[in-house]
Amino acid sequence: MSVEALDIAKPFFDLLLVSDQSNIELDRRSIVLNLDETRPLWIEGFQLPPLSSVIVEACRLSRVSQAVLVQGFDDHESDQALIADVTTAWPLAFDVRKEERLRGVQHYMGPKVRRGQIALGLYCSTSVPLNVGLHREHPWCEVPGFKEVHTQIVGYGKMQQCRERDLSTLYLEEFMAPGVTHKPMYDEVGNYPWHQFETVTPSIFMAVEILPQGA
Repeated sequence: MSVEALDIAKPFFDLLLVSDQSNIELDRRSIVLNLDETRPLWIEGFQLPPLSSVIVEACRLSRVSQAVLVQGFDDHESDQALIADVTTAWPLAFDVRKEERLRGVQHYMGPKVRRGQIALGLYCSTSVPLNVGLHREHPWCEVPGFKEVHTQIVGYGKMQQCRERDLSTLYLEEFMAPGVTHKPMYDEVGNYPWHQFETVTPSIFMAVEILPQGA
């Protein structure tokens, strides 16, 4: 049983990784994301399904296999001021990853942490629209079976899925508000449709990677 404070979001907000807890009392407003792929966790009498999230406060979590809590995400005076501070602290994602689809895009990459087969990374996107580029491959993971979802922390966005690498073939769109995690879009072997995150407003979100063995 453990509750580990992760420092990757400092000084902007707080992240806690909770593992194998039968009960945990929360008195601070939090986004809670259930990291377990198969089992729900309980919030009072409510079941939070696998890989989904809600905003909670003044409540008890129970039967927690693994979850991440985001706290202080709405303590700032304005989203605009917070995002301005974040973009001075984090590098552009293109400068880190060198992916051509990220060139010239105001998409910033924060710190990342891995615990076991779970990796958590933070991103800040300020261009509206973002135009980050439809993709279905994740070249930084060479082992098949990579799985990923995203949790909105600040601002608003949408996760889009397309039949081809063309937005005119859009067939599914999920709106992302603070506390929302989109539904998994990969199949049982880790294949993805053409997809992208698109900003509605400047945004901060967390990428949650479930890594295959050997990654």
